[in-house]
This record gives sequence, C-alpha cells and structure tokens, in this order.
Amino acid sequence: MPVLHRLLVLAVSLPVLAACGGQATVEVEAESVLGADETGVLEGALTTGVPAGATLRTTSNLNLRNQPSLEAAVLRTMPAGSRVAAVTGKPSGSWMQVTHNGLSGWSHGGWLRLETAPTQGSGAVSASRQGILDRAKSGVGFSYWWGHGRWRPEGPTAGTRGACTGACPNCSHSGSYGADCSGYIAKAWQVPGWNDDITQDAHPYSTYNFYNEQTAWSGIQRSALLPGDALVYRSGGAGHIALYESGDGWGSMWLYEARSCGNGIVHNLRSLDGSYKAIRRAGL
Repeated sequence: MPVLHRLLVLAVSLPVLAACGGQATVEVEAESVLGADETGVLEGALTTGVPAGATLRTTSNLNLRNQPSLEAAVLRTMPAGSRVAAVTGKPSGSWMQVTHNGLSGWSHGGWLRLETAPTQGSGAVSASRQGILDRAKSGVGFSYWWGHGRWRPEGPTAGTRGACTGACPNCSHSGSYGADCSGYIAKAWQVPGWNDDITQDAHPYSTYNFYNEQTAWSGIQRSALLPGDALVYRSGGAGHIALYESGDGWGSMWLYEARSCGNGIVHNLRSLDGSYKAIRRAGL
C-alpha cells in the first residue's frame, strides 16, 4: 500500500469560484491538510462509488484540489467535520469529486465518510412545486449575503433582515440571515437533501454548479418552464440564478431571486436575456 505523507501548503492567494458574481480571493494557510501519515487506505475509506449528491464528512483537515492528485493545486483547506456533497459519486482511484460551500474539486476518499445518501439517487428529496415557491416566498425581504443561505420561515423583521453594503464580492454584511442567489435557490429547492432547514446556514452550490452540472437538476427548454424551475447563467466567472413562478419564459416573468446587494431577496416581474438557460430540480 502507498504511504500518504503529511503535506505542508504555503500560504498563497488563489481564485475561488464566487457564488453569484465574479471571483473572490482566499488565503490558504500553511498547515497540515491530510493529517498524520497513514499507510494505505483508511478503514472505511470511500474507494467505491456513492450516489451523486450524497452527503460526505471530512474526518480530518482535508485539501480540496483541482485535480485527483497529490501534486494538484490546493483550492481550499476544509476543516475536520466539514460537510461536502458528492458531485458525480464515481471515484477516480481513491479520489472523490466533491462540492464544499459552492466550490468543486477533488479530495482523497481516505478522509471522507458517507453521511447520508440522497433519495431517488438525485441529491434531492421529494418536493412539490408549491412547496418550493412557499420556501422562496418566506425569504423575500431578507438581505443579500454573499456566500451564504439562511433565513427565518416567518419572514424578516427589522432585527433579522440583515443588511448588505458595497459591491459583491467586495461587499459587507451585517446580521445573521440572508442569502446570495445560489444559496437562495439551493434552500428553496432543498438540494442536496440535507439542505432542508432554511434557518441553518449552508451554501453547497454556486452558479457554476447550477449552470455546468446536473447533480440534482437537469436542463429544460425555456418554453417548458413550470413554477419552481430556475433560470441560470454563467460567464467569465460571474453568474446569477432566479426561481421562476409564472409568465412568459422568453418575456416578462414573475421571479424569486436574491438579486443584488442593493436589492436583497425580492419577488419581481422582469425578463432575462438569452444567456440564461432553464433547469429543473429532480424529485418533483
């Protein structure tokens, strides 16, 4: 069996896929990220496939890398106990492709444990279209909160709505509730399946995931939009996603969206250009 040695990562600034806009920069601290030396694969390590959208837990500080290799660049260091979602569920050797707080990459299965498998093999629990709209409606009036997603089911008050100032990603937020566009849709859709409590902060996907992947959703024609579907675009590291309620898919539509730092979470009538594509949640 091969020996995986403790690695030291120098502090560097790296671009990270942002939630609903451009790129943000994070500092990767110099620290041990794979834990103590281990011989071979840890007992119970993930070396076989899991369902796409399954929830995994890190058992030690763990690197998220851009390729399935110890030589690959480190995108992020995830603390022990972090919750991640399996992207495809199919491993590459001992490596799993996962998403952590909106950022996708590869981590070694020796430090991942299966927590919950999604229902219907899709990463999405069973849901109704009206249920999705009701969850989205309860978020209207809360602030835009970059990289986050949580709100109160009873709706906002002066003390809970929060406030966003500036231009994201270089924006500031006060308060404990709010969401950005992708955090908002993930909560309304309850994807992955563990992301069902709107009061618990979680941000499992970015617009990159919603636009480029089919973890718990799939593409549809805009002419086929139904209540609870979504429209998403992604270009040059920036993106946006909105929840469709009603109207002309190529014209004026009623949408729920975490629109911007200045607007917050809103329910509004507007149109979206042709760069947006329609997607539909699985398990409806």
